[in-house]
Amino acid sequence: MRHFGHLPPDIRKTLFHQEPVEFTADSPARTLAVALGATLYSPATRPRLAADVLKQAGRGVLSMVLCLEDSISDGDVAAGEENLVRQLGLLDEAAEAGTDLPLLFIRVRAPGQIPDLIRRIGPAVRRLSGFVLPKFTEERGVPFLEALTAAESVCDRRLFAMPVLESPELLHLESRPETLQGIARTVDKYRDRVLALRLGVTDFCSAYGLRRAPDMTAYDVQIVASVIADVVNVLGRADGTGFTVTGPVWEYFRLHERMFKPQLRRSPFLGRAEELRTALIEHDMDGLLREIELDRANGLQGKTCIHPSHVAPVHALSVVSHEEFSDAADILRPERCDGGVLRSAYTNKMNEVKPHRAWAERTLLRAEAFGVAREGIGFVELLTASLPQT
Repeated sequence: MRHFGHLPPDIRKTLFHQEPVEFTADSPARTLAVALGATLYSPATRPRLAADVLKQAGRGVLSMVLCLEDSISDGDVAAGEENLVRQLGLLDEAAEAGTDLPLLFIRVRAPGQIPDLIRRIGPAVRRLSGFVLPKFTEERGVPFLEALTAAESVCDRRLFAMPVLESPELLHLESRPETLQGIARTVDKYRDRVLALRLGVTDFCSAYGLRRAPDMTAYDVQIVASVIADVVNVLGRADGTGFTVTGPVWEYFRLHERMFKPQLRRSPFLGRAEELRTALIEHDMDGLLREIELDRANGLQGKTCIHPSHVAPVHALSVVSHEEFSDAADILRPERCDGGVLRSAYTNKMNEVKPHRAWAERTLLRAEAFGVAREGIGFVELLTASLPQT
């Protein structure tokens, strides 16, 4: 699989200076953590879940979470488990027939669900990449990770954990330092199994009866922004001790997301960027775009998504621009290893080799996963090429 692999080769050639690399579910964790991109959540109770997964995979979704937690009611858990087991069997059959699947994760409620589901899923577990662990703290997280470790040895397959940081203890100021340190100890102990850390911003807002409007980002809600900053501070460092931390969910969407593709071609009097922005505002996506940009500026990668219309914008904004790539490549040249300052190839900024090195390394890792745009190719072209055809 690879990002933008659903596009025809001739289209990719016009868009990319360097195309995204191919990867598999068995690729190194460092590659997979960045390549998660827009991780689409789907309730495990959906009767056509396998068909939905295959449909979204054909549209460029490369990571999905099949959810048994907050997306379904308490009374539907047993039915959700039964449906999930059946649908994974169908996906296994599709994969055996040569159909590519995205990275698949199950979001569970309790540690005991992990070994039980592994047993019930049977051979189809080979299509599973891991589990999403809710409301993660040191106390609640250890039993989940112990269950995952035991299940991994039973099924003889690498299974990753993606803890969700969303507990009130992490949000509340008086308990946050201790909670963060406990989480840090736990994920460091199980570092080989933790693929990425996910932020549960909806739960944070819920604790104070808050909900951000569609024209506001998570960073406009100061109590939430402070938690994000502290999580990145402790758990997202670029010194080798940190983890990939993913962006929070965007909860607004329109039912007819395909409608804004014709809008992009509607007016000959508007520039492409302005036309796109107008269409996205009309579809409650301007806030999403700003939040994606702020995610990256604050050290987050990828994003939790609850609607397919969010995937293309997340991936389009994940592509490394030609200018970013040029700067990163210059900074990481072997002859620059002693440091120094140089003018960028675009002659519009200072590149200071030592301070910018970690940024450059992260940028080139993102370039492998999402590619490098050709000079003059931007978000507009990448998004319009990625949108589903009507």
